[in-house]
Amino acid sequence: MEFIETRGNDGVKTAKVPFSKAILEPSASFGGLYVPQELPKIDDQFIQSHLYSPYKELAFDFLNLCDIDIDPDTLTVALNRYDLYDDPLNPVPLEQIEDDCFVSELYHGPTRAFKDMALQPFGYILGSLAKERDERYIIMAATSGDTGPATLETFKNQENVKVVCLYPDGGTSDVQRLQMVTEDGANLHVFGVKGDFDDTQNALKSLLSSKDFNATLEAKNVKLSAANSVNFGRIIFQIIYHIYSYIALIRDKKIEAGKPVYLVVPSGNFGNALGAYYAKKMGIPIKKILITSNQNNVLTDLIQNGEYDLNSRELVKTISPAMDILKSSNVERVLFDKFGATRTKELMEHLVAHGFYRLSSSELDALREDFDASFSTDEECESVMGIYATKGYIMDPHTATCIKAYEQLREEKLKTIIYSTAEWTKFSPVVAKVLGGQAKEDIEALSYVSKKASHPISTKIQELFSKPIIHKEIISKDDIQARIIALL
Repeated sequence: MEFIETRGNDGVKTAKVPFSKAILEPSASFGGLYVPQELPKIDDQFIQSHLYSPYKELAFDFLNLCDIDIDPDTLTVALNRYDLYDDPLNPVPLEQIEDDCFVSELYHGPTRAFKDMALQPFGYILGSLAKERDERYIIMAATSGDTGPATLETFKNQENVKVVCLYPDGGTSDVQRLQMVTEDGANLHVFGVKGDFDDTQNALKSLLSSKDFNATLEAKNVKLSAANSVNFGRIIFQIIYHIYSYIALIRDKKIEAGKPVYLVVPSGNFGNALGAYYAKKMGIPIKKILITSNQNNVLTDLIQNGEYDLNSRELVKTISPAMDILKSSNVERVLFDKFGATRTKELMEHLVAHGFYRLSSSELDALREDFDASFSTDEECESVMGIYATKGYIMDPHTATCIKAYEQLREEKLKTIIYSTAEWTKFSPVVAKVLGGQAKEDIEALSYVSKKASHPISTKIQELFSKPIIHKEIISKDDIQARIIALL
């Protein structure tokens, strides 16, 4: 598998790179992203041969199908990270909540969020490449709450790697913040940033593409990479669980092989949705991917109206903070796939210069062949969470946005998979509220929900409240570069 660039090649960078190069140095020409030049096909034989495969076996065979330049032994050890999950043989359980609706629970890993699904194996692979090449790396991660803890967990104490994690001060849940600021690995550095997630993500993307900053790092013999989903090393692992969930429906005799399904994906930076899109292109029979958002519904406007406009809105803080995002990086990869490098570069440059871009009617039609979208208010999410709690299913507020799309956007009554991206423990005050309790602090809310709904609290979450806080620094976004250089 070779990788090309979403905005075309600048004549300086190599026009095509292997997987290892794309994940070690994810910044492409003109500030673009790397994408596969071609995708392999998943045929009926592949599906039938993996009906009863453990997740790790399916993942290994999928990565072989992609023909990436990673040693098989390294892949095996990387995939063994799924042994850290609640059920290593089935790390992504599928729970039925309606006759034709199933929840793919992606949060059963070490940090109780879906980011572990990609970052656990990806982190081992990147660290192994750095050690094998005797190169030192700084891994940058901007987080809206879940990428940070998962990144810190996977790279903790790895040789040849330092991690700088940036989170918006006041923009995460208490549990998410504690997962970051209590990490004690000597190679981990966590900073709260004054601002919102877009501020931290913009700072990260600016550093990745900054010639001066990269020159400074080069002089110190340090390379720069990223753990956000701008890095395709994340995306390739996010394709797999979409395939696995479809196969699980066949295995459980909920559908016949070849029957189409809807996928409903709560989306912030669009990486999870992009994984679903690639799975569809590879051959998984997905009718449409239904994108759900909160009140920061820039994706809904794009997919319904063809307009991506940042000028008419300000970021709203909601009860689903992982979707409190206005600049969804991975949309660019879909635009490239649909419209090519020249048009993608034009659209992205227009967004930077003018704060918006607009698709033509034919381009919007092409986008809507694969996607539809809706958004939910906080009040709608709380209502959904309360309804399903009475049925015995506790969901977090991000998952709750999926129900509106499931009920209103399907053109046919097909089986539907919705993706649950975080365990309820990460947003316990909201869950406590819908169950009739009042708790401002996470520790009180966790106790209330656990007793009220008879849900155990995972040990890793319980331990957070007694761990010392290691990382206390809150910085301005303008100070990020200087602080990173000081770390070296």
